[in-house]
Amino acid sequence: MLRFLNILLDAILPRRERTKHTSERTAADIPLFPATHTLLGTEIVTILNYREPAVRELLQSLKYDASGHAAQLCVALLEDYVREEISAKHMFSTQPVVLIPVPLHKNRLRERGFNQIEKILEHLSEEFHDGTASRIDSQALIRVRSTKQQTHLSRRERLENVANAFTLTEHHGLKDAHVLLLDDVTTTGATLVEASKPFLEVGIPVSLIALARA
Repeated sequence: MLRFLNILLDAILPRRERTKHTSERTAADIPLFPATHTLLGTEIVTILNYREPAVRELLQSLKYDASGHAAQLCVALLEDYVREEISAKHMFSTQPVVLIPVPLHKNRLRERGFNQIEKILEHLSEEFHDGTASRIDSQALIRVRSTKQQTHLSRRERLENVANAFTLTEHHGLKDAHVLLLDDVTTTGATLVEASKPFLEVGIPVSLIALARA
């Protein structure tokens, strides 16, 4: 069904049109749908529903059209939820919180020119960068295997596709930290769960957040 919706969207809503729609919206125009899902035995927090047309246009404008306005809207929608997650962690622990985007493989990054979730994190308020609430690290986790796009794969194929695709850099500097691992869209949770494994294997606690659930 999602594949059909994506094909239909591309057919009836050209790139310029979806970006135009997004440019005319404010954060108040984007419907929130906060939820916690248990996917592959792991909790993943999401704040948007990808089936909402305004949400699809927003995230496609960011991912495929590099819309700066879309990035700013995502920041406005995401900040309060990240702040709440960080506050909850600090209630029970003194561990510093580190925000980490799910990385692209270097080949995909070269093709696209940017990592959309990294672009969002770059625009977060200073408190999320300077250690007041958290810091951001886009280098600690790397994608070592080039994988197919997940969109049209089955649940089993998604799991196989991203297996062993991520690793921590040798000098990650995350000892005693709590990681918030972020992605733009999750469907089965395969990418986020697989990306969390390198942290868990060395005893680093990690929480998973995606902007939207598809």
